[in-house]
Amino acid sequence: MISTNDFRTGLTIEIDGEPWSVVEFLHVKPGKGAAFVRTKLKNVKTGAVQERTFRAGEKVPKAHVDYKEVQYLYNDGTDYYFMDTNTYEQFSLNKEQLGDTIYYLKENMLITVSYHKGVPIGIEPPNSVELTVVQTEPGFKGDTATGGSKPATLETGLVVQVPLFISEGDVVKIDTRTGQYLSRA
Repeated sequence: MISTNDFRTGLTIEIDGEPWSVVEFLHVKPGKGAAFVRTKLKNVKTGAVQERTFRAGEKVPKAHVDYKEVQYLYNDGTDYYFMDTNTYEQFSLNKEQLGDTIYYLKENMLITVSYHKGVPIGIEPPNSVELTVVQTEPGFKGDTATGGSKPATLETGLVVQVPLFISEGDVVKIDTRTGQYLSRA
């Protein structure tokens, strides 16, 4: 059990048997009445977001979430297949479970998978990935690093804004937390 006074962003708690991650929290002490904690929670399994208010000092169960490093193997259009690098056991997650993280997956890359009660519930890609540009408008003479941006489609289907000097075939580094261009690789 953990007190609502100890909430922090990223903490995983259990409500009605489901794991919820704390996205935002705010301790509120009104002039009249008892203090409370206003939170925004994200269901780790479904991705649903919910706002909820707790009394200050209220105890809630902490969800037991395990993390394992696994290797991404391939996808068949609907399911994405992974392999535990220790036991060589394979499992799959569907597009709904993975959400937008599918755009950062490359075959044979190592990622972290979160487990709740032995069931894989989501993945955490590395903070940055290197992807190849497959389609973008051509650059023009005189383009500079700070001279604007243009859309580029990457090998995984992700579309990001890149500087004008980037051309097709270039490998770029993308921040997986924000989905933005970082640098040329």
